[in-house]
Amino acid sequence: MRILVTGASGWIGSASVSELLSAGHEVLGLARSDAAAATITSLGAEPVAGSLEDLQGLRRITARVEGVVHLGYVHDFSRMEAAAQTDFAAIEIFAAGLAGTGGPLLIASGTLGLVTGRLGSELDRPDPALHPRLRNATYTLDLATRGIRSMVVRFAPTVHGGGGDHGFVAVLSRIARERGISAYLGDGLNRWSAVHRLDAAKLVQLAVDKAPAGSVWHAVGEEGLATRDIAEALGQYHHVPVASVPMDQARAHFDWIGMFFGMDAPASNAITRDRLGWSPSHPSLMQDIAAGHYPGH
Repeated sequence: MRILVTGASGWIGSASVSELLSAGHEVLGLARSDAAAATITSLGAEPVAGSLEDLQGLRRITARVEGVVHLGYVHDFSRMEAAAQTDFAAIEIFAAGLAGTGGPLLIASGTLGLVTGRLGSELDRPDPALHPRLRNATYTLDLATRGIRSMVVRFAPTVHGGGGDHGFVAVLSRIARERGISAYLGDGLNRWSAVHRLDAAKLVQLAVDKAPAGSVWHAVGEEGLATRDIAEALGQYHHVPVASVPMDQARAHFDWIGMFFGMDAPASNAITRDRLGWSPSHPSLMQDIAAGHYPGH
């Protein structure tokens, strides 16, 4: 199958491109720069110039493919509504091109904030009004009625590994190094889920090949890690003390990440493992921290 991958040169996208190629697919990777195009070429895929904002370009590219893996997103926390609107417009273009074909349309979402105080499931459907990006996930699942094999993969807040993760744990590591203390909020018993990027990429490939229309999957390797344990692992790596920070000082100590690090958001992977035959096998988050993949530079 010929598949367009957005975000193809990124952290999750580049690994997903490799998995899709290994499964025998032909991959076109959306590239908004020469550097991105070079990365996509090095993976063995075909770079196609464009961006999520270039709707005419997306329409032409979508006409060339049989499926879309949409992993690209404008991660600007100061413009969440605008980013979601850009995302929605792109999804509409993909849907128009794939309608009636039965081809796959996979989009990325997240497990953070899915539910509070319990293990989130693939069966959970959060209120789209809670976050502008959730509307796009709901819209995508409804595309199953238009002859599209639509699916949503919810990624753990920490997609970890060696070689270039710039996400939450990288930020936490930098803060611990700069402040000389590895902190957690409150009692630190609130939980985050995590997944290795190579396991996440394998799930993307399995979903493209096997998932039914209108389905949700969880890219979650570890269902619930206490944030205190994450802080302790970073403290051990940096040789700095580990301590609690009061919840009302979250922003002062952690800056923007404070609003996320205090959330309790464990997520299950039981349905995903059972129905897709997905079996995470790569190193855990703690192993990656201990291996020096999060130096905090």
